[in-house]
Amino acid sequence: MDVMAVVWVIGAYLLGSLSSAIIVCKLMGLPDPRSEGSGNPGATNVLRIGGKKAAAFTLVGDMLKGYAPVAFAVWLGLDDQVIIAVGVAAFLGHLWPVFFSFAGGKGVATELGVLFGLNFVAGLVVAAIWLFIAKGLKISSLAALVAMTLAPAVVWYLSDGIWSWVWGVAGMSLILIVRHKANIQRLLRGEETSIGR
Repeated sequence: MDVMAVVWVIGAYLLGSLSSAIIVCKLMGLPDPRSEGSGNPGATNVLRIGGKKAAAFTLVGDMLKGYAPVAFAVWLGLDDQVIIAVGVAAFLGHLWPVFFSFAGGKGVATELGVLFGLNFVAGLVVAAIWLFIAKGLKISSLAALVAMTLAPAVVWYLSDGIWSWVWGVAGMSLILIVRHKANIQRLLRGEETSIGR
């Protein structure tokens, strides 16, 4: 990886480190999402503590952090491995943001943004899976877990088997699943909170 590629990856990590949830809550005079609700600085928790408008701003911000650097890298025609490295860096920045004491969210919206940047149709398919389950079962974490578990297969099918992208997305999805450990335990006990509660 050349110097310019390293700069792109570092830049993507720094962009990912801008926590949309914390910034939106601060600008809108809402409580810090790290100390309210579930304690997770993500759109679902912002919905709980600040309502739909704040959650929408957070969701868009988190998705753009993943989408923008990847889409720009694709537009520039960078190597496939550099492109996915940029996406993974933005995702890791969201999870462990250098600007916010390395305490970040779980990465669902940011990974989805990366998917849209890699292949817009793949992003739409995974978003549709999430929406279908979220609408039907009203459980955000379950929708995210199912959608992101299927994401590597979707990327493989729609990107003509670019294996660096498939493995990169699989790695992000695995980390995301691990970050949802507490949610999985609540799901198994039938205690997971539904959307809006």
